[in-house]
Amino acid sequence: MTKYLFVFFICLWALTSRAQNILRVDKSVQQHKFTLNEVKYLQDSTGKLTFRDIQEISSSFNENSSYYPSNHYKNSAYWFRVRMYFSEPVNNNSIIELFDQTTDEVTAYMPDAAGNYIKSESGASLNFNSRLFHHKNFEFQIGDTKPGYHTYYFRIKSHNAVNVIIVYRTINYFIHYALNEYLTYGLFYGMILIFCFHNLLMFLAVKKKQYLYYVFYILSVGLYEMSADGIAFQYLWPGAPALNNYGNGTALYFTSICALIFSKELLQVKTKAPQLNRIINCVILLRTTYFLYCLFFNNSLFVYKFVEVIPLSLAFATGVYIYKNGYKPARFFVLAYSILFVGFIVKALTALGYTYFLPAPISYYSLSFCFIIEMVLLSFAIGDQVRILRKEKDAAHEETIRQMQLNSQLKDSINEELERQVEIRTHELVEKSNEVRQQSQIIENQNRELLRANQQLEKQAGEILRMNVLLEKDNVQLKTNIEKVTESRALSTELGYEEFSAKYPDQETCFKFLSALKWKDGFICTRCSNTTYCAGRLPHSRRCTKCSYEESALHNTIFQNSRIPINKAFYLTYLIYSTNGTISSHQLSEKLDIRQSTCWTYAIRIKKVLHEKKKSRKKNDQQGWTVLVM
Repeated sequence: MTKYLFVFFICLWALTSRAQNILRVDKSVQQHKFTLNEVKYLQDSTGKLTFRDIQEISSSFNENSSYYPSNHYKNSAYWFRVRMYFSEPVNNNSIIELFDQTTDEVTAYMPDAAGNYIKSESGASLNFNSRLFHHKNFEFQIGDTKPGYHTYYFRIKSHNAVNVIIVYRTINYFIHYALNEYLTYGLFYGMILIFCFHNLLMFLAVKKKQYLYYVFYILSVGLYEMSADGIAFQYLWPGAPALNNYGNGTALYFTSICALIFSKELLQVKTKAPQLNRIINCVILLRTTYFLYCLFFNNSLFVYKFVEVIPLSLAFATGVYIYKNGYKPARFFVLAYSILFVGFIVKALTALGYTYFLPAPISYYSLSFCFIIEMVLLSFAIGDQVRILRKEKDAAHEETIRQMQLNSQLKDSINEELERQVEIRTHELVEKSNEVRQQSQIIENQNRELLRANQQLEKQAGEILRMNVLLEKDNVQLKTNIEKVTESRALSTELGYEEFSAKYPDQETCFKFLSALKWKDGFICTRCSNTTYCAGRLPHSRRCTKCSYEESALHNTIFQNSRIPINKAFYLTYLIYSTNGTISSHQLSEKLDIRQSTCWTYAIRIKKVLHEKKKSRKKNDQQGWTVLVM
């Protein structure tokens, strides 16, 4: 019999060890957090189970193995169950509160005095005014409840990974706790505003950009803390719950970017560590790209807050590197970021449920406390930088004063030496001036002689000028005579090839000669007999102003339709005329470098005109070979 009793008690102990722990509530219990096996959960992967379905399968709830349960699969809905035993009636003087303000949907099923369940909804996806109390957490009031055992169900749905912290509180304790909490928030955000105002005034006073970047960094930290605590939802956008999906991510982005820019400016990274400066610029670019992708394409990626470890670690490593290289203002910077990293570690461990042994204010507000300490230390870092710069400026000022004193002493010694040198130089100048005076007298006498010589030269120059004028007239007359002689020889048979080429060297000269020869008696239009004209498009052609007919200088001449250069055509005509047509086409081809057939064709044409002109040519005709042109 004893054997069977022992087995019975062992089985009873095993069953009770797996049973859900029940919270026993009396007047002494003001607050209690449900942890470990005090909470059971059920995963609804479809998200479609109703409360009636849950009641029917209540035996399928699982034991909670972690300190605080969480939604491991964000696409699923989770049902949580807690049980309480009231030793006395509850008359609307207690609540159940849930933390983690990023939870999208929280639906509570609370039993009433009749044993029925009342459904209440809250969450970050609903307007803030829909909550039971205007408080950052989610509260559900326990109504009139009879003494005995009662089971409470909560349905959680969130796109973020959240810790489901369920707390029982009395109304009196909740009011006390909420007032203290909001007082703490007031002090925290008040300090942020004071730091911002102080550094903004410093920026306006000294015009150093690190103060302005620090203001932006503090404001970003304040916005992140407000978004994480739910204060931003309560006071900044209570009617726009959709902004809760962007608040944390946006604030963290600006915190990281402002932290990197502030670090670059405070630590003078561009000059002290150029390679780190390039790395920081790349991280800023990559972080901005990731932020824009999350903002416009997939805001669910904002939940991955661990990406902020990269820019903050880079800022910390930069501070350590520059401090090791001897830049003293970086010491407070390194200390500030060390404390901030401690806050991040505690916050991360709290999110994982590993800091349950720490007091709640330390675990929950660790990051806020570290931010305050960091702000103080960073202000020390800025002040330390300004102090060192002022010290260097004072040292430079003292060095400047010392150098000015040395310059003054050097100036006095130089002035004394200059005065002595001036006296010596003045004596030398007096002696030189006497010598110059004597020499000037001699020069004056020489100048008078030169003046007389110049007057004589002027007379001679006038005579030379008169002779030059006469010579110029003789030169002009001689040149004119030479041109006349050359023209006469060109018209006669006495001119050689070299002289002829000098007289008619190019096409322009030939056209000009033909134009003057053709219209020597005046222009008469061959179409309308008009005598007025203007310049045509071709060289030395003439256009009738009445009928617009344009006549070239070659028209009605022996050179019309000529395919050889005009100057060679001139010389060919000249050779035939000068030889009276006896020169052969082979000789013309050799002299003009033109094909023999072409020379023969032109020679036939010119000889024909020559034969006709011989009959009508008068004796002593001075036109020469030009008589063949027209």
